[in-house]
Amino acid sequence: MPRHVDHEERRHRLAEAVWRLAARGGLEDVTLRHVAAEAGVPARQLQYYFGTREHLLLGALEILNADAERRAAERMSDLGPDPSPRAVVRAILLELLPLDEERRRTQVVHAAYFTRFLTDATLARSVRDSPHGLEDLIASLLRQGQELGHVRPDLDPRAEAAFLVAGAQGLQPPVLLGQHTPQYAVDLIDHQVDRLFHAG
Repeated sequence: MPRHVDHEERRHRLAEAVWRLAARGGLEDVTLRHVAAEAGVPARQLQYYFGTREHLLLGALEILNADAERRAAERMSDLGPDPSPRAVVRAILLELLPLDEERRRTQVVHAAYFTRFLTDATLARSVRDSPHGLEDLIASLLRQGQELGHVRPDLDPRAEAAFLVAGAQGLQPPVLLGQHTPQYAVDLIDHQVDRLFHAG
């Protein structure tokens, strides 16, 4: 096995230990000592692959997001070779809902990170200025829908995209807590998508 592959696999296994601890008890339990015990490795191995605790937290989050993006891309491929803007917008928004165990775990871990970001300025700074990739992508799809005549020309794609992403993310807590069923959340997403895409 190439050395860089082995290196990435080890980082991934260590990141998984971070996710398990974060999902069980939030980021307060994610210390180098606790992660090492969870992963069954010496603490110095964590320091070798990630460095400080802050770098461990951010590195594990980066790996989590990369995994989620890879799985989302795999599901997107099920839309076919030339999906409509409406189909892609809907699929993107559904990725933000806890519709299976993998997405549920990802969103629980994200919630743990969000709570920590509210009180840790250093960690918050690392994500606060990150680009709004999902909003940009959905806005571009809405503009494409306008060009095709499937979205009203007077709608503001940027504002609508921000609203859609915020709405989908806002559905995460009530679904995770069992206040809404996953199907109800999907129905709400479909309602908003239908509101925008009136034809095609």
